[in-house]
Amino acid sequence: MDWKTFQALLSGVNKYSTAFGRIWLSVVFVFRVMVYVVAAERVWGDEQKDFDCNTKQPGCANVCYDFFFPISHIRLWALQLIFVTCPSFMVVMHVAYRDDRERKYRAKHGDETKLYKNTGKKHGGLWWTYVISLFVKTAIEISFLYILHWVYDSFYLPRLVKCEVSPCPNQVDCYIGHPTEKKVFTYFMVGASALCIILNICEIIYLISKRIARCANKIKMRHRNMAVHHDDYRDEPFNNCNLRSSKLEEKEKPPFFKATAYALPFAPTLKLQDKIRASAPNLTIES
Repeated sequence: MDWKTFQALLSGVNKYSTAFGRIWLSVVFVFRVMVYVVAAERVWGDEQKDFDCNTKQPGCANVCYDFFFPISHIRLWALQLIFVTCPSFMVVMHVAYRDDRERKYRAKHGDETKLYKNTGKKHGGLWWTYVISLFVKTAIEISFLYILHWVYDSFYLPRLVKCEVSPCPNQVDCYIGHPTEKKVFTYFMVGASALCIILNICEIIYLISKRIARCANKIKMRHRNMAVHHDDYRDEPFNNCNLRSSKLEEKEKPPFFKATAYALPFAPTLKLQDKIRASAPNLTIES
């Protein structure tokens, strides 16, 4: 496996990840990939030769090794690392799709127009892609831990195994090479995988809670804007003509306005004008 190419591909995911995602990526590279490449491969380098049985029966050692180690730890971890990191490429591919749409949109409508404010920002479909990738990574991690535990019955590696598989003539004792070293690396890789699961769960909770908080703020702002518009409508003078004022406001009004307020509905306006016209002197000059 070319781990440099693998690292170059995953480095693009780091730009679109949250803080938990960056920690997850660091744990994968430092505590899993580096340990796998530097130390673990050498420990499991030629484990079948180190598997020694106390019999010279041809084929017995090979059959016993295949019975107790149907798949090597190191190859299982290599598959786990490949499958775990594949969902992260979904995010990179989605961002590349957005960039392509942005480029076509600008070519059609001009360079000043924008289809996305930021193609790498986790909104809309990209948010769902990112969250789904986290669920897939978590499911893959749990599945491989279960497979490792199911194949070897536990994460513990014994020093001695007893084999009764044909063509062994009877029950033979077989010894695993470097059992303590392999046991330490097995626990370490299992612990790193469990830490990655915890980080994925924390990131899922963080993204969902942040999304809920954003939706709650939008709903709150919408209700606030509706309340402000309603208050503005109530403050208009023509809409308040039918509202009754409080007793305190009525007391504070001058008596002239009170009298006018009560007198206006019954005031004979036309008769008052007629009286004024009748009392005016006739200033016309007769010829």
